[in-house]
Amino acid sequence: MSEIKKHDTPMMEELKKGPFPSFVDDIEQYGEKHKKQACFDLLGQLELSYKHKETHWKHGGIVGVFGYGGGVIGRYSDQQDKFPAIWAFHTIRVNQPASKFYHTSALRKLCEMWDHRGSGMTNFHGSTGDIILLGTVTEQLEPVFFDLTHQLKMDLGGSGSNLRTPACCIGKARCEWSCIDTQELCYDLTMTYQDELHRPAFPYKFKFKISGCPNDCVASIARADFSIIGTWIDDIRIDQEAVKAYVGGELKPNAGAHAGRDWGKFDIQKEVIDLCPTQCMYWDGEKLYINNKECNRCMHCINVMPEALRPGTDTGATILMGAKAPILEGAQLSTVMVPFIRLEPPYDELKEIIENVWMFWMEEGKNRERLGELMQRVGLANFVETVKLKHVPQMVKEPRSNPYVFWKEEEVEGGWKRDIKEYRERHPA
Repeated sequence: MSEIKKHDTPMMEELKKGPFPSFVDDIEQYGEKHKKQACFDLLGQLELSYKHKETHWKHGGIVGVFGYGGGVIGRYSDQQDKFPAIWAFHTIRVNQPASKFYHTSALRKLCEMWDHRGSGMTNFHGSTGDIILLGTVTEQLEPVFFDLTHQLKMDLGGSGSNLRTPACCIGKARCEWSCIDTQELCYDLTMTYQDELHRPAFPYKFKFKISGCPNDCVASIARADFSIIGTWIDDIRIDQEAVKAYVGGELKPNAGAHAGRDWGKFDIQKEVIDLCPTQCMYWDGEKLYINNKECNRCMHCINVMPEALRPGTDTGATILMGAKAPILEGAQLSTVMVPFIRLEPPYDELKEIIENVWMFWMEEGKNRERLGELMQRVGLANFVETVKLKHVPQMVKEPRSNPYVFWKEEEVEGGWKRDIKEYRERHPA
């Protein structure tokens, strides 16, 4: 085995300082232990990128595995003479198990395979949720894919202009607030839409993210084209005695998780009632009242007083669409499209919505235009009608404030003209 060559990396050394763990230390330790030149070449190229203030990865063609159009991200160095061990440094996305539950034996096998076939460096997990295997050469892609699918029973994730790997929170497996079975739904959507996941045919990427409750622990409202968030349609359950226990100091607010904050004496008016975004709560000193029709499911009161308040029992999900990070039009948060939908296998109603959205987006979407940008371009009203959804008040943040209200011709014909006719009949003079 040839001797490992290390590079002069003063800026990387700076990243090793301070109280927090450093990825530089991790990479160096792994490279030393396993004699991986790619680890040191990677740090050398990163040093050069910091110095030049530009990336040194180039697009050198598309790579993948036979039959799949996604899952492998081609990466080549434009400094191959200086860093030959990373002349190709392809990244492989592996479809993570729902809620990221692993058996240690599976992780060991995966790491052993990657140590043999690639750089040995991994990322658990990418922002979409996938297991990320960082760095291998083109000749190893098919062997990696064979090992993943035949020995480890794992599959590639999504990359490119396709459905990205669906992701979900921990759901009912370990969370008492989960209103839906996130893992079952995530698995069902993953298996149903395999073709969309592995064979890019969309205008751009499309992400499902599934949260079991409105706490939205997978941050779907900020990141997903299609968010599925568990919710309830009945009343919040209240244990009035537990509410009194919080007020009296017998129970600690926020489940005792102060996060460095000294609550002092708990003030229900200040910490809960006044912070309710819809002002739907009232405390009379003896009893807590909630106007559930006004509740927007922000979860704040439940999070602060978890032993006193719980979600309702009549559960389903809210569907939101259109979130994305800043790419073309800047960052967007998602918009409520379906305030409440019941979710039971085989999820036919949900899948009908998904497929109507895809049909319109694939027909009308421009190249590299996310769903939220399409919604913005065509207008919410046109989008909602085309994908066969009902207009509902929850789609609107606040009533429109301009005087230019436009009516459709048939609405005009059947609306004010009818009113005028009725008025004339009542007032013939």
